[in-house]
Amino acid sequence: MILAVLLAVGGATPAAAAPPHWTIAPSAGSGSRPYIYAEGAPGTVLEDKVAVTNPSAEPLTVALSAKAKDTGARLTFAAGSVKVPARTRADIPFTLTVPAGATPGDHPGTIVASVGGRTSEVGVHLRVSGPTLSALTVEHVRVQGGNRIAYEVVNRGNTTLTPRLAVKADGIFGGVLDKGPRTLPVELLPGRRARLTEPWHGAPALDAVDVKVTVTAGGGAGDSATTTARFVPWWPLGGVLAVLLGGASAAYWSVRHRHRHRQDTGQDTGQDTGHGAGPGQAPGIGNPRSAP
Repeated sequence: MILAVLLAVGGATPAAAAPPHWTIAPSAGSGSRPYIYAEGAPGTVLEDKVAVTNPSAEPLTVALSAKAKDTGARLTFAAGSVKVPARTRADIPFTLTVPAGATPGDHPGTIVASVGGRTSEVGVHLRVSGPTLSALTVEHVRVQGGNRIAYEVVNRGNTTLTPRLAVKADGIFGGVLDKGPRTLPVELLPGRRARLTEPWHGAPALDAVDVKVTVTAGGGAGDSATTTARFVPWWPLGGVLAVLLGGASAAYWSVRHRHRHRQDTGQDTGQDTGHGAGPGQAPGIGNPRSAP
């Protein structure tokens, strides 16, 4: 990645009383633009404009600066502040210098306007000419709390990505979740990581599930990752454990009771509880019957 250097331009002290409805936007030119887009090779100096509109009946002094996200460029205004007359739109030029060693790809930044403590921004999307690579990875997929799927997406290329998400989950008896591709509200800059979660309503109560998270983006970028989750309801398991513990306890006390009974009756000591043997007879053998 190249070093992002957007110089904040020195500005005059903002006006103390500012109208609440002034605006700043890319200069329209041939049509409206949501942000400023610039493209050039390393070492190129690019030019563009922003438009500040003052609909009030008083003149307006706007302080201008630049804020780095990852532009890798030097953005310069002719002056740090501009006075805009009442009921006037002023087009304010600036230059964007691409460093000689800039890495090809996307390098966004922001122009910031400030009046009386209120600020407003305009996005700057700089694309440095050269080979580009759109690539991403999906990492650390896991199920949290049984109702949420957490995952991470990493931009491994040099272009800004707008990811699209699809999630599938298959249980023992078939599919339990199938969310088709949808665009995520994320702008993933080159080299950046986003930690995201996806709600899972209606997750199974009892199942073993394989979860697959797939993320795609423009330029052919895409990746998938999987995890396994076990859903076990605790209330029936608790009942089974209670029955097992109850049975084990009953068996223990039953064995203990029989053992004490055998001790009380002398059976465990080998004591003969029958009649004693007669003279000349072996213990425990009764008298033989008399012959007829």
